[in-house]
Amino acid sequence: MEPSEVTRAIATATSIATSLGLRADNGTVLHNSNKLAVRLTPCDAFARVAPVGEEVAEFEIELAQRLAEVGSPVAALDPRVEPRVYVRDGFAVTFWTYYEPAADLSPAEYADALARLHAGMRKVDLPSTRFTDRIDAAQAIVSDPAVSPDLPDVERSFLSARLESLRQAVENHDEQLLHGEPHPGNLLSTREGPLFIDFETCCRGPIEFDLAHVPEAVCDHYPNLNEDLLATCRELVLALVTAWRWDRADQFPHGREFGEEFLRALHTGPPWPTLDAMAKRVP
Repeated sequence: MEPSEVTRAIATATSIATSLGLRADNGTVLHNSNKLAVRLTPCDAFARVAPVGEEVAEFEIELAQRLAEVGSPVAALDPRVEPRVYVRDGFAVTFWTYYEPAADLSPAEYADALARLHAGMRKVDLPSTRFTDRIDAAQAIVSDPAVSPDLPDVERSFLSARLESLRQAVENHDEQLLHGEPHPGNLLSTREGPLFIDFETCCRGPIEFDLAHVPEAVCDHYPNLNEDLLATCRELVLALVTAWRWDRADQFPHGREFGEEFLRALHTGPPWPTLDAMAKRVP
């Protein structure tokens, strides 16, 4: 969110929390992307705030509740307020439990948590999008010069062809409900153990699509994965992120530098780097 929107979003979350009986004198931004993650104190609530119409908060709440019921490692909703979406001043706000950080997770602990999440997701029957919808969205960015005006034409053709080729390579494999982006930023290390957050990205696809978002060492501990499919999914994730970074509306820090670096990686070829490795390439 833009700074002016951040200020309004914090004020809205604070106002709603106060009206619900939670003492919220201050709001500290923990993460700012398409939605805002705010720690409210002294009540210690974790608020997630998004512009109305740009969130899937109701789906996220229902999924988190269903996953908790089957024992999946997911962050809990705040038990002090009704588990629903609160709308005010153009923002949709949900309230979650705030967890104090614990020691960093080992790759084996990370892999075990993700495997348990996937097992829980196989028990939850909720309609969701497919991973191919992200390819469609990326193609829409790449194919429209008005949306990606700075993307050179030769790279536009290259990236479009690569996305379509990867779609065909990844389709027709076993699919299930996935987190969608289980990268380290969406896994909390807490005293209660590792807990996943941010389920707005959930989709159906092969588990290797999820694994393409995590560090390589984590994959070494995940059971029964398809190594060839994982490599293809890593390439697909690189191509998707590349498209997002060339979107003129993208607000990711140093987005253009990342877009150029991701293109270089796609041109270089395998072995395909993981997202955490790519993050280290841009200062």
